Amino acid sequence: MDSVLKDTVPPHNDEAERATLGAMLLNWGSVSSIATLLRAEHFYSQQNQVIFRAMMRLFSKGETCDTLSLVEELSKTGQLEQSGGAAYIASLTDVVPTAANIEYYAKIVFERATRRSLIDVSQQIKASAFDETRDSKLILEEAEKKIFDLADNEQTTVVHSMGDIVPLTVDMIEKNYKSKNTFTGVPSGFSKLDTMTSGFQKAELIIIGARPSMGKTALALNMMEHIAVTKKIPCGFFSLEMSHVQIGQRLLSQNARIAGTKLRTGMLKLDDFQKLNDAAGRCYDAPLYIVDTPNMQLIDLRAMARRMRTNQKVEVIFIDYIGLIATENSAAPVYEQVSEISKSLKSLARELNIPIVALCQVSRDAEGNEPSLNQLRGSGSIEQDADVVMFIHRERKKQEDGEAEPVQDAKIIVAKQRNGPIGDVPLLFLSSITRFENKANEDE
Repeated sequence: MDSVLKDTVPPHNDEAERATLGAMLLNWGSVSSIATLLRAEHFYSQQNQVIFRAMMRLFSKGETCDTLSLVEELSKTGQLEQSGGAAYIASLTDVVPTAANIEYYAKIVFERATRRSLIDVSQQIKASAFDETRDSKLILEEAEKKIFDLADNEQTTVVHSMGDIVPLTVDMIEKNYKSKNTFTGVPSGFSKLDTMTSGFQKAELIIIGARPSMGKTALALNMMEHIAVTKKIPCGFFSLEMSHVQIGQRLLSQNARIAGTKLRTGMLKLDDFQKLNDAAGRCYDAPLYIVDTPNMQLIDLRAMARRMRTNQKVEVIFIDYIGLIATENSAAPVYEQVSEISKSLKSLARELNIPIVALCQVSRDAEGNEPSLNQLRGSGSIEQDADVVMFIHRERKKQEDGEAEPVQDAKIIVAKQRNGPIGDVPLLFLSSITRFENKANEDE
């Protein structure tokens, strides 16, 4: 019989709820320590919810609260009977050994509320799963979002004094001085770019745009190699165009500095094998996680990104590229689909609190010229949603046979940066190994 009751009665702790309210009445000054943690709906008892709301009304008006003033407040709103009456309110202080433990009581109330929310979400997921009119992928994405929100639900606000802030700030400055690390975000590996951006910042959407064959994927792989292989920072990569084997080959080519054509044809020299083995050793344990599903649905990408963040603890995600992401509303005009994708990626970056770097093509009229913001495919929404927009530009020269061949000089054009400067970053491009590198200053 007890097990049946346990399964049917939602988790709650009536004593902790009454102790929390009683501690608030005994020591009204302690309310501020739990006001950012608890809400009325966290209480299981309806009468406790009514009492807590009344106490929060008094708190928001800057008034004190004791048993008499609380009864008066509830009488004014006609909720005294609904709260259990004056006798119940008076009894609340009887269950409190000391008001000093109010945070402990409040955390018990919050923990039980979290369990009840988990049960509610589980029931919603179950009901959705039985609804055969709904798409299973959409149900799964909604379920993961709800679970993720629950896991990230505990928000507390802390007021920091200068006595707390100054020692921490000085300590951070000393650490930066010793490590010579001038970047607050995830470093791209390109020194001037990182100086301009301070690295890729949390919750930001970064767009890298270029015409085809300008090196969008190569630049992204260069950045990921620095992040995951050199810095050992967990990194996720969604490749909608290349397979994981092709990506692995490109990474080994860049790291070993062996021409990609040699790896594809197998025309290697003996010393190339040593370079390849050394590169493989450096890359083997790198925390780089690749998803290479073609025509990936936006809903699936969001779900997989959440899993990467939770399971692999990724600190940055790259997407190659926006134009290959499929939306649920495939019949909508392209600009509407691009708008949906860009807004979704920005909200995902904020939700996961990591930078998301997405590659994007620019329109055909940018061929041979430096790209600009209005040449982004679906530029209106992408330009608006992105925190940083950068373009790759390389001049092309004509060979004798008439074919265009990129020259070695290249640059990144930072055309938009919400929280920093814009400008050009000069680079070198090594076409044989599809690798971008920092370009030395003239005086170097």
